[in-house]
Amino acid sequence: MTVASTIIILVVAFLLSVVIAPFAIPMLRRLKFGQSIREEGPQSHLKKAGTPTMGGIIFLLSILLTTIILGLVYEYFTVETTILLLVFIGFGVIGFLDDGLKVIFKRNLGLTSIQKLIGQIIIAIVAYFLLQMGDTFETTLSLFGATVDIGILYVAFLIFWLVGFSNAVNLTDGLDGLASGTSAFAFAAFGIIAVLQDQADVAIFAFAVTGALLGFLVFNMKPAKVFMGDTGSLALGGALAMLSVLTKTEFLLLLIGLVFVIETLSVILQVGSFKLRGKRIFRMSPIHHHFEEGGWSEWKVVIVFWSVGFVVAVIGVLVEAFV
Repeated sequence: MTVASTIIILVVAFLLSVVIAPFAIPMLRRLKFGQSIREEGPQSHLKKAGTPTMGGIIFLLSILLTTIILGLVYEYFTVETTILLLVFIGFGVIGFLDDGLKVIFKRNLGLTSIQKLIGQIIIAIVAYFLLQMGDTFETTLSLFGATVDIGILYVAFLIFWLVGFSNAVNLTDGLDGLASGTSAFAFAAFGIIAVLQDQADVAIFAFAVTGALLGFLVFNMKPAKVFMGDTGSLALGGALAMLSVLTKTEFLLLLIGLVFVIETLSVILQVGSFKLRGKRIFRMSPIHHHFEEGGWSEWKVVIVFWSVGFVVAVIGVLVEAFV
């Protein structure tokens, strides 16, 4: 893949998001698809109530169109492309249903955890069987130079990986532009890794997501005119995990997606500590709220987390390229 084709993918996806958003946001507002704010969250967030949510459909459409059209133009539409779109759109549909129920019933809870989990597991299993249709996919995991073939157990790993990271990005989506910005860095990193591995089909998807998210950020930065909702966050997390699988850099995702990992760990530690000791470790979780409650402005939290996301994305690419 050339630099020129990469720029074209980024620009097309960016422009599609920028063009779709002005039509989608008023439509979401007319349908009264407004965000519900949890009462136990930061009080400063109450003013965000009613901001259109389910905005993930903006970049879902942009990414779908960019990946299909340019994948066909460059003749790189493959089984791997199909798997990425299956996971991305499938997890997006689960998020869409979750967001929809929240809006319909005017509450902060949509689908139950079990309902979401079942849907995510089904999609992960289908993705696994599609992976097995190819002749080159290996059910191996590598860490610190050691490679282990786990065979059929890879399906269990795949379920855990996709579900885990879809929910990790979902937890990160709590401040204006936070999840979309950090995700853009992570997808760009995997796009570069895919290029280094001569996986142009995978790179097209990764760069399409990067460009579409940058376009979405125009409307999602503080003060946000639209939120991605579970429609966007679940789709992004699932696709990010799938990219690590297709590039066989599964555990490198723990570094490139460090912000998402820390956000998730903060919730696990908070809940565990409260149940075991009756005490909280953080002022509030996920951890971005901890810093807000400590006096940081929302914008400062986002900038710091973006910076961390950028640095670990660069380090992740360097690790893949030279280690």
